[in-house]
Amino acid sequence: MSAQGDCDFLVKRARELVTEDPWAAKAWLITARTLYPTDFSIQYEMYIIERNAERTSSAGRLLYDIFINFPDQPVVWREITVITAALRNDSQDKHALFLKGVFETLPGQVQCQMLLKATEQCFNTLEKAEMLLLLLKRFPESVVQHGVSLGESLLEAENVEDLDTPVNCFRKLFVCDVLPLIINNMEMRLPASLLHKYMHKAAEFYIGYVTRGPGADTQIQLTGLKSPGMGRGQRYVIDGLSEKSSVVTEPWERLLEIVGVVGARCEWQGEKGSRYVCELLQRVKELCRYLPGLEGETLSRCCSQIVTCSTLVLFRSAHHYISTVQPSLFQGHNALGVTPWVLLEDLSSVFNDVEMDRSSGKHAHKKRKLADGREKPMSSDDEDALGKGRGRHILVNKVEMPGWAETLEHFRTARESWDLLHSHDALESEFNKICMAWKTESWLWFRIFLTDMIIYQGHYRKALSSLVQLSALQPQQNQNSLSATSNLETHRALIQQASCHYALGEHRLIIVKLLYKMLIPCTSKDVLPFCLQLMLACFKLRAFSDSGRDDLALGHVIVLLQHDWPQGEALFLKAVDRICEQGSFQYENFFNYWAWMAYFTYIDMLEEFAYLRTTEGGRVQLELLPNQGMLIKHHTVTRGITKGVKEDFRLAMERQVSRCGENLLNVLHRFCINEKIILIQSLP
Repeated sequence: MSAQGDCDFLVKRARELVTEDPWAAKAWLITARTLYPTDFSIQYEMYIIERNAERTSSAGRLLYDIFINFPDQPVVWREITVITAALRNDSQDKHALFLKGVFETLPGQVQCQMLLKATEQCFNTLEKAEMLLLLLKRFPESVVQHGVSLGESLLEAENVEDLDTPVNCFRKLFVCDVLPLIINNMEMRLPASLLHKYMHKAAEFYIGYVTRGPGADTQIQLTGLKSPGMGRGQRYVIDGLSEKSSVVTEPWERLLEIVGVVGARCEWQGEKGSRYVCELLQRVKELCRYLPGLEGETLSRCCSQIVTCSTLVLFRSAHHYISTVQPSLFQGHNALGVTPWVLLEDLSSVFNDVEMDRSSGKHAHKKRKLADGREKPMSSDDEDALGKGRGRHILVNKVEMPGWAETLEHFRTARESWDLLHSHDALESEFNKICMAWKTESWLWFRIFLTDMIIYQGHYRKALSSLVQLSALQPQQNQNSLSATSNLETHRALIQQASCHYALGEHRLIIVKLLYKMLIPCTSKDVLPFCLQLMLACFKLRAFSDSGRDDLALGHVIVLLQHDWPQGEALFLKAVDRICEQGSFQYENFFNYWAWMAYFTYIDMLEEFAYLRTTEGGRVQLELLPNQGMLIKHHTVTRGITKGVKEDFRLAMERQVSRCGENLLNVLHRFCINEKIILIQSLP
């Protein structure tokens, strides 16, 4: 019998005995190893028996022997692959823990060699990176040799795969696992340009991750998504990673920490590591004062610090603001139960006397009350440093928006950061480079913030242009979203466009006064009242103009004044006085008889018009019925001149009174829809 035949016989005999008498099987293999110390099959069989019996120490010793003596055996690498796979995942099952224990029994140098050689055996980029990362974490001294090359290979793989989103498996592994090892290793001397590059890659990833979008699917594949707000899915799974590996905890805090470490290594002014966002902004605001006197390397380093920190603060604060005003854009928000908000012109003065509007150049109130006594607090922006938007205020209902103070503070902070980034040519140039690299023009959530900021500043033409850009992004955002969410987002843009058009131009005497802004919930019950007030503001000056009589505009005003009664009572009485002065009033939409719909349903108004026809009321001639002019001409040829007209008026008035219980918003909504053509034609 040949030597190989002897070895095979001994191994076969040991396998037959292992289930009945494992100690006898072990004795056979010890004997075989003594006779044939260089035979791989004998030593591997000894390892398999110890592994299957889950004897950690002996299995570890035998694995060490076969790794040292037979490093080129394919079966050895299959076994090592199984062990390293257990090391890479977080599984806590018994067998995985045993395999980890076997690896831990090996000497450190052997572990390092094993991981390095296992890395060489990997052909998949992601798997190879995870294996090398395992090496770097277990042996920090290897970071100097392999850290940067691993990071560059991951970034290169991202480019080769041509991924359109920074939130991908390669970037996640680089930013969350590799980069902290690199920047925290003080033995590595990296150039500032490379540190800045890595820091910006991390910022792009974390911002993209935080601003990922929602959707109806339970999972998403990120390949092909262009905007941080374009993601879909309640459970966020990055392609190539498990659901658990896709989770990033405290992303903003992690980003702040990276910025702090990189800043310290780049010798930024006053950099002490991670800190609060407000401290970052305050520090760079102080640095801006020294920019005019700096040049060369010092100027470059200072600009880099200001731009990086201000950009971080800008996107963080803008994200928090949009999370409140339009939460449906972001993953993790229960948008169906949260009300979106929209920034508009404050029309609270719409019920004021027209003469007050003409004479007032500025809103006199700092704070005002709602009809039910609730207070509308005002967040003041009186900062003198930047000046843009000074004297403007945002009014919100603190009952309906519990976190109003924090929301307004985030809005103010984001505006400050934006202004800071545009306060110097060098800063603006660097910031624009970042925006181009990150493709921020496709970020719907950020475009919404910029539009609100422009509206707040009073740049209405620019705001209209921005709203057009939003409408171009909107269809991409809403392809798979719920129709209710799509409608709300569409309503936001439409009502802001209407608000800007109103502020721009149809009523120049009012625009100088409207220095206040109003943040209202973007829902039907809130949007419709604002639209009614906007229409009232448009018609009010025309109705009470000194240049001539306009009964149609005056009638529209009276219809609209029914909303929010009795706030408009003083203006209604002024309208009644105007009618009495004229001696007549023609508005055939008063009863809208033929459509069987009543636009005037408020009992106080109906009583006032009924009184105007009496002797005590001045016997004002009211033409409120459709074709009433024709009826009057017809009845003048008879002896009872307008008897039929009076009877028609009485019946119509009774019918209107019977409709006083109707929902007023529904009535006014029908008025806007049914009389749309007349309303448009009546606008100045």
